[in-house]
Amino acid sequence: MERVIGLGGIFFKAQNPKKLREWYQKHLGMTPDEYGSVVFEWNHQNSAKKGHTVWSLFPKDTDYFKPGDAPFMINYRVADLDKLLEQQI
Repeated sequence: MERVIGLGGIFFKAQNPKKLREWYQKHLGMTPDEYGSVVFEWNHQNSAKKGHTVWSLFPKDTDYFKPGDAPFMINYRVADLDKLLEQQI
């Protein structure tokens, strides 16, 4: 059975993304890359294979989350998306 194996990304809308990024950097040590995202690297299931989870802020009026209107978005990691979707049919 296919299932979710992790988090690929966590994305939030913010009134002032730049200021909030600065707060996270100052108080939590989360240093953004040139795109304003923080990328966490980890080893997949105790192996040498690397994985990444992205954390990022967006302006409150972004269209990136469309068609939804939620203030956040979570992307899940799966081993085989096609097989996971076939299970739902």
